[in-house]
Amino acid sequence: MSGGPLHGLRVLELAAIGPAPYACMMLADLGAEVIRVDRPGQGRAFAAWHRILDRGRRPVALDLKDPADAGLLLRLADGADVLVEGFRPGVAERLGVGPDVCRARNPALVYGRMTGWGQDGPLAQAPGHDINYIGLTGVLHAIGPAGGPPVPPVNLLGDFGGGGMLLVAGLLAALFERSRSGLGQVVDAAIVDGTASLTGMLLAMAQAGQWGADRGGNLLDGGAPFYAVYTCADGGHVAVGALEERFYTALLAGLGLAADRLPDRDDPANWPALRREFADRFANRTRAEWTAAFDGTQACVTPVLSLREAAGHPHHRARGTFLRTGEGVEPAPAPRFGRTPAGPDPAAAPDGPCPRLLADWGLTEAESARLRTAEPSPAR
Repeated sequence: MSGGPLHGLRVLELAAIGPAPYACMMLADLGAEVIRVDRPGQGRAFAAWHRILDRGRRPVALDLKDPADAGLLLRLADGADVLVEGFRPGVAERLGVGPDVCRARNPALVYGRMTGWGQDGPLAQAPGHDINYIGLTGVLHAIGPAGGPPVPPVNLLGDFGGGGMLLVAGLLAALFERSRSGLGQVVDAAIVDGTASLTGMLLAMAQAGQWGADRGGNLLDGGAPFYAVYTCADGGHVAVGALEERFYTALLAGLGLAADRLPDRDDPANWPALRREFADRFANRTRAEWTAAFDGTQACVTPVLSLREAAGHPHHRARGTFLRTGEGVEPAPAPRFGRTPAGPDPAAAPDGPCPRLLADWGLTEAESARLRTAEPSPAR
């Protein structure tokens, strides 16, 4: 691509699933040149699920259990600015491509490691998924209805928020430090660490006595009737975020409720009664009708859109929040840049990198030929 704030940055990605591919998608969206190393003959794991996460890459295939292929990976790492791997702790070292080996050859390399539990600690070698990581950080306990069990927030909070985005932040911080020292370093990004970081405000609220242990009884977890989701006449839903007084006033006006006839909203003891009032009103009209009624007001009431509906919303269409491609809809690169706009690399071809690109990374013609012919099999 011709631009992007990370134009010229070379990233070597060892294929994984979930947060590491998301981090590399972000880097590619921002202009980095990313080569993804797949396993030959096995197909890309969860290829259909990762179609969007894998955008902007140039794939090659190497069998890292083969010393010759592991040596080729080290040659690629010699020309890289960043290497990203999502193995369990110790696997990269056993394959001979760990950070000590790579950084001994390329001291400027920033070596990013993405795991759930981190590189050390009692659980470092334990298996796990998003639900386990956020469960151990206190986050899962806070999400769900009053009187019910915790509800997993899909895998957005742990894998992508606490994991992939944390890795990107760490890589960029290490690259900035390298601009002064000339040296790379290892970035140990763990989903438990990133998710714990996200809890900062909730921990402060709890320690100030403003967040209780019971789910569905707090200001931001659906407990407050003016910060909640309501069901409409057609079964659709609206999201209400009228926290501040002026927004609450607009909410009451839109619902046709008089403030002097309602109990004090600042007393949580009154919340159940207020919730019933609001729920009864919202149940009388469809989602579309309420959307129209609150359009242009300050009530902070919006429709709850499905994944299929979201891209068609006028705001998203005006901003280009989603991209429409030949294969469907996908999120546009974010954030936005005024001088160096980001975007998926249109030159990234599915059949691997071109010889000239590999030569730029320092590979010989023979090495490049080996990589070009070692393509992964089609996904199952």
